[in-house]
Amino acid sequence: MQIKYSTLLLLFLASLLGTANALAQSGNGKTGTAVTARLEELREQGSEGLFNLDYDIARHTFREMARLYPDDPIAPQMLATTLWLETLNRARRLQSAIYSTQSFYAGTEDKPDASLIQEFRDLTLQATQLAKARLQRNPRDTQALNVLGVTESLRGAFAATVERRFIAAISSGLSGVEKQRDVLKLDPKFHDAELTIGMYDYIVGTLPLSVRMLASIAGVRGSKKRGIQTLERVAKEGQRTRDDAKVLLISIYKKEKRFPEALALSRELQEKYPRNYLFRLETADSLASQAAIERQASKTKQAEAMESEAVSTFETMLHERPAAGAAPRAPDLIHFRYGEALLLMGQTQRAAREFLSATTVSGADAGTVSRAHLRAAQSFDLAGKRNEALAEYRVVLSRPNIYDSHDQARRGQKEPYRERPRQ
Repeated sequence: MQIKYSTLLLLFLASLLGTANALAQSGNGKTGTAVTARLEELREQGSEGLFNLDYDIARHTFREMARLYPDDPIAPQMLATTLWLETLNRARRLQSAIYSTQSFYAGTEDKPDASLIQEFRDLTLQATQLAKARLQRNPRDTQALNVLGVTESLRGAFAATVERRFIAAISSGLSGVEKQRDVLKLDPKFHDAELTIGMYDYIVGTLPLSVRMLASIAGVRGSKKRGIQTLERVAKEGQRTRDDAKVLLISIYKKEKRFPEALALSRELQEKYPRNYLFRLETADSLASQAAIERQASKTKQAEAMESEAVSTFETMLHERPAAGAAPRAPDLIHFRYGEALLLMGQTQRAAREFLSATTVSGADAGTVSRAHLRAAQSFDLAGKRNEALAEYRVVLSRPNIYDSHDQARRGQKEPYRERPRQ
């Protein structure tokens, strides 16, 4: 299981955060100034739309790109990316934390729409065919080769996060990594392609020593330190993937408990993309996580200040009117993440209330509701409210099985929940 979810976390982040890779060096082979300027304009509009969760703008922009430059593979590749990210956002899965737990890789009754899968496959196939056509004309076309690598990683991430076909995901993801390495062989200064390489190094470097030794026999090697350094270099020197690298580093810094660094990046991106409320969620989460460390170090005042800011951030997101043009927020997700933060602060009963609030939101995602009932039950157990916990476990078992929610609920019925892993 350790190999599985570590590799799939790589796939998820590689595609999610590497989408701008293809945009970075895209072109249709023409060199006219007007063509370059128009492509750049469309690139910026589409990329900003994705970062601001405005999928309608992104889709409209990339369709216009496809109309103007039908031989360029970037348009169908980015339309596939837009479809994938929008699907994850609707399912409240546009957050890396959910993929770093083993629960996500358990069986589930949550099934994707067949027409959505077909549309995604058609778009990625079109992108692949167009990129290969360019490579036939010029085998050293790093732009086209880069699109191939990104598209392969994208297929892997879609297979893992939407279709839940994990073996296929691993195969596609590793193929994408190899193509990015080929890009760097042709152009060592193509720093945007290093995004995927840095992630690969980091994830392989986090595997247990015994697994890394076996992997090295097959030529698979990695280093956490080197991976982080590579990503930090991309964040500074990348052409189009600087912000992508920063988003990735937020997740890695949090995994490494380097919360102040994660906080600095989330604040930076929050300011740059104010219409994306997910960056504010990351800020609040980093504050709560660092506050827990400060309390352990008996730095009470610092902890209280961070907890106060975290709570204020969540409360503001739940009650303020979003700015004009901002993407719709998902209150069920905000309540859920608020509950997780409160658990970190040791406020178990209050956390349970937030999880339950997530279940009553109109139009709440069904999977998030099931997970919220489970976390409410576990929070009640931690608060010593056994009867309330048992009632919530029964609710979980009455709902469709999301990830391993039924297994966790059955364990909770047998004995009170006592651990506090991040979910």
